[in-house]
Amino acid sequence: MASNPALGEQALQLDHQLCFALYSASLAMTKLYKPLLEPLGLTYPQYLAMLVLWEQDGPMVSALGERLRLDSGTLTPLLKRLEAAGLVQRERAAEDERRVHVHLTPAGRKLKARAMAIPGCVLEASQCTLAEISELTQQVRTLRDRIA
Repeated sequence: MASNPALGEQALQLDHQLCFALYSASLAMTKLYKPLLEPLGLTYPQYLAMLVLWEQDGPMVSALGERLRLDSGTLTPLLKRLEAAGLVQRERAAEDERRVHVHLTPAGRKLKARAMAIPGCVLEASQCTLAEISELTQQVRTLRDRIA
């Protein structure tokens, strides 16, 4: 990879680092979500998994991992904790026992109604409009896809 001399010394200043802006924003976002998720009994990664399951109940574990960009070593313990909490149930496919599907339990489906207020709280805390949040989300997704 070629160096760009036009960037100069400022290129190595922390406040000019995109990676630090994304990292510190991620930390702030996780901190924002923590008190919102505590009444639901969810951690932030568990909440993300539940979001996927509320969109589509019953995906294979591998598809859930792909959607969340998590490897099985991270996803399996997360699902075990959700299962222990009574929110999901893992079931092996009858036609191929290597395939495991994740299904919401009635308690997992019911939790969705309690989670409905979270996006509005996050929008309010961000002090952004819905259009600004949508645009920023798309820009970050585009960046992620370009560097992944």
